[in-house]
Amino acid sequence: MKKNIGIIPARYRSSRFEGKSLALLAGKPLIQHVYERAAKASLLDELLVATDDSRIFNAVQSFGGIAVMTSPDHPTGTDRLAEIAARRNDARLIVNIQGDEPLIDPDLIDSAVRKFTGIPDFKFGSAMTAITNPDDLHNPNVVKVVVDKQHRALYFSRHTIPFRRKVSKLPTYQHIGFYVYTRDFLLEFAKMPPTPLELTEALEQLRALENGIVIHMIETDYAGIGVDTPEDIPRMEALLEKE
Repeated sequence: MKKNIGIIPARYRSSRFEGKSLALLAGKPLIQHVYERAAKASLLDELLVATDDSRIFNAVQSFGGIAVMTSPDHPTGTDRLAEIAARRNDARLIVNIQGDEPLIDPDLIDSAVRKFTGIPDFKFGSAMTAITNPDDLHNPNVVKVVVDKQHRALYFSRHTIPFRRKVSKLPTYQHIGFYVYTRDFLLEFAKMPPTPLELTEALEQLRALENGIVIHMIETDYAGIGVDTPEDIPRMEALLEKE
C-alpha cells in the first residue's frame, strides 16, 4: 500500500542561526517540538527527519523519533526530500514540514492530505492564510499568493499582490511554507533547472508555475510562525505557553 510520508528537512548550518534545530525551546530541542506536533496528524503513515548532521540525527533518535542521513551537498530542503523520495517506491504523497515551525498545525497536515488525495492528477499543493497584520503587507519576508476561483495558485511574490486600485474587501493571502507533492512530481521538480521568476523573487515554488505545473492551495488559520534567529526563542516560548 502506498504511504503518505511526512518529512522534516533539518540542517545544522544556517546563516542566521547555526544549530537552530537543536536550540532549546521550553527545555526541548526545536526539532522535537516540530516532530511531536506533526506526529499528531492522523493521515501520515510515517514521519521522519531528513538531516545532513549527526548531531541532529542523534537528537531525534534520543527522543524516539526517526531520522535519516542525507547528503550535505543539497542546496535546498526540496533536494533533501527528493533524495529520500528516490529511495521510497512505496510513497504516495510526500509532505514537506518546515523544521523551524514548532506550532505546525496537525489539522493542516490532515486537511491537506485529505483534500489533495481527492484531486485527479494532483502533483503539488501548498497552503495560505489571510493576512491580518498590516505590517505584513509590505514585508518582503512575508510571501504573498493570489489564486483563481478553484484555489489554484496564479502567482507568488514578496511584493503585495494584488495591487488595490480601489478599496476592496478581497483579502491578501500569505503563503505558508508547507508543501505536499506526489513522489513522482517531487523527483521531477528537483531535476528542473531554476527559472527566471524563481531567481528574481528567490521563491522556489515559482519554478513549478513557470513550468506549467498547477499548485493547489488550501486555506488555513495557521499563521506559519517560525524561528529564524536566536531572538525569536523567547517569543516562541511565550506562544507555546498559551497552547
